Amino acid sequence: MPDRAAATDSDPATGRALIPLLTVNMIGTLGFSLVLPFLVYIVDRFGGNEVIYGLLGATYSFFQLFGAPTLGRLSDRHGRRKILFITQAGTLLSWVVLLVSLLLPVTTIVEIDSPILGGFVLTVPLLFLFLARALDGTTGGNISVATAYVVDLSTDKTRARNMGRMALSTNLGFILGPMIAGLLGATVYGEKLPVLAAILISVIGLALIVFLLPESRPTPLKGPPCPSPTRRVLGAETRDCFDHRPQPRTIRDLLNIKNVPLMLGLYFFIFFAFNTYYGAFPMHAVKGLEWDTAELGFFFSFASAALIIVQGPVLGFLNQRVDSVVLFGAGALIMFFSFLAYSLPDDRAVYAGALLFAIGNGIMWPSFMAMLATLGPADQKGAIQGLAAGTGSLASILGLILGGLIYSQFQSATFIAAGFIFLPCVALAFYLPRTQPQANTSA
Repeated sequence: MPDRAAATDSDPATGRALIPLLTVNMIGTLGFSLVLPFLVYIVDRFGGNEVIYGLLGATYSFFQLFGAPTLGRLSDRHGRRKILFITQAGTLLSWVVLLVSLLLPVTTIVEIDSPILGGFVLTVPLLFLFLARALDGTTGGNISVATAYVVDLSTDKTRARNMGRMALSTNLGFILGPMIAGLLGATVYGEKLPVLAAILISVIGLALIVFLLPESRPTPLKGPPCPSPTRRVLGAETRDCFDHRPQPRTIRDLLNIKNVPLMLGLYFFIFFAFNTYYGAFPMHAVKGLEWDTAELGFFFSFASAALIIVQGPVLGFLNQRVDSVVLFGAGALIMFFSFLAYSLPDDRAVYAGALLFAIGNGIMWPSFMAMLATLGPADQKGAIQGLAAGTGSLASILGLILGGLIYSQFQSATFIAAGFIFLPCVALAFYLPRTQPQANTSA
């Protein structure tokens, strides 16, 4: 592994690792975004409603709550590459189960009519959908492990830019996925063909990890370099090597690291607001805006394309002139106005909200992740990222469930409530440590 203190973007070793890592990250989001545009329609066809759709999303987050911190710690001890392979394999298996659900007959198990949960039918393929999301969530440490990998390859000068590139690769997957889904879903095979494409893409991701992605962390020595009887040679004795494997840290230990509790609190607020929106908007698109699969897919592609523009040249320009704390606070404030626009009953307002979302999230989230990446010693960054992902999973569970539940009662007012959650993020930004603008961060 190259010395992080001296590594630069021109370092060939860094480039050989960063390019396939960004590709793997894009492939992961590409596979998910292939299924995203029609997932809400599948839930509806299998007998679910707004609350069931929110619970389906929360299932992934619930299992990720336990899986991501564990995978983050394991990546500190055993290497990022091995754990990233496990997470990608779990994603592949989840798509296979999802394909099985599409092939099963819609067999009713029980019908439920509740004044709180609404009316829905629990069916066999709906249970398989939940199983698929549970499998993917259990091994859903992709983002936290990949982020820790980027931290391994980055210096103080390149960290913000590399985090921006991670976000850029994520959004590129979200642009291509809905577009491909619209083309493949329009065939006689319906949703089956996009799911098959997601399976193929996951296989490609596994191949990239195996053949192109090097390990970013060295294998630690587990003992002295030679057996004890041969230590003394010509009067010189080799000294025992220190075991550089990261020592186990409890959650309390991690919370004692400066600024970690504050950053985790912000992580929770942000993910809660995002997932309240994610739990409500697909149902709002279907029932409130009366969009079909193609319209919903085009919207997701539009929103992701706008994000790429912001997180590419715009963020690169701002990183050279404005510190991460200011960008984070400004982005959170723009997100507040974005969610207000989503609540208006007009397609033009919704697209205006998407543009504001791109600007706000595009400067807020990479800046936040760059600040989070500076916390803690090098051998604990994976654990911190895993704990943050677990915190986000807890917020996601609550946000997705409440998003669907609140939307079933109050419709578009859900977005107003979610928008107000960003205001505490703006206030908390004043308590974050100031950072210097990143020099030489052009893409």
